[in-house]
Amino acid sequence: MRNVGIRYIRLSFPSWSSSTVGLGYCLAVAESCQKIEMKDNIKNILGVSLAVGVIVFAFSAWVFAKSFLKSSDPARTFNVSAEGEVVAIPDIAEFTYSVISEGGEDIVALQRENTQKANRINEYLKTQSVEDKDIKTTSYGINPRYQYYPCPVGTRVCPPSEIVGYSIYHSVVIKVRDLSRVGELLSGVVENGANSASGLTFSIDDLDKVQSQARDIAIQKAGAKAKATAASAGVRLGKIVSIDESFYTPFYQTRALTEGFDGDSFVPSSPAIEPGSQEIKVSVSVRYEIR
Repeated sequence: MRNVGIRYIRLSFPSWSSSTVGLGYCLAVAESCQKIEMKDNIKNILGVSLAVGVIVFAFSAWVFAKSFLKSSDPARTFNVSAEGEVVAIPDIAEFTYSVISEGGEDIVALQRENTQKANRINEYLKTQSVEDKDIKTTSYGINPRYQYYPCPVGTRVCPPSEIVGYSIYHSVVIKVRDLSRVGELLSGVVENGANSASGLTFSIDDLDKVQSQARDIAIQKAGAKAKATAASAGVRLGKIVSIDESFYTPFYQTRALTEGFDGDSFVPSSPAIEPGSQEIKVSVSVRYEIR
């Protein structure tokens, strides 16, 4: 009986060890299978991503090519040129007046004299309903006046020049919106101390509006010329491909007759000022497609 029990124990022990080994093997296989499955999933994700990227790239290339073909110039085109002109009456005048003072070496007194005249003119303009935005100082300066001496004969050393006085100038440009008062204002600034008035010019305040009218005329003429050209050539007129334009605005300048005199000693009568007219021109070059 003792020998049989010993044999039973020996037989049972190997059986228990085999079950343990088998269980470990199954766990190892399951872990390996899980890793393989994860690798397959990653490959699938990468494959899908690559496919989507290729599709997006191909679609983008197709959209770009389509846009490029639309934006590229047609192979068959022709150009026509035309000019539009509008005659307009100027409604703005500008002129410059200056207060010029010359004196001795007392620069403070000379500056006070120049300032008083300039302020008197400014007050006069305000009483004439000229707005602050239409009065602009363009220059102000104080310069010495020199006395030069000739060089003595037979010597290389010349006596130095000396300051014998100073000159002060104060220049202002004003804009006049009522052209019927240009001559009156020209005389008024002289009566109040200006001793130089010049640079009278005329312009159009809303120039863009007049240029737009001239542009419309030019494009209408270009369209009519393009239709006539296409009909003569026996082709169909397509859409406009491009438009180039250029402007021409004449600049009129009139010199006032009050320049270069002493305002304290001579007061001219109001000059007759006529603004005349201005021709505003717009030239266009239009490129059409031939269908």
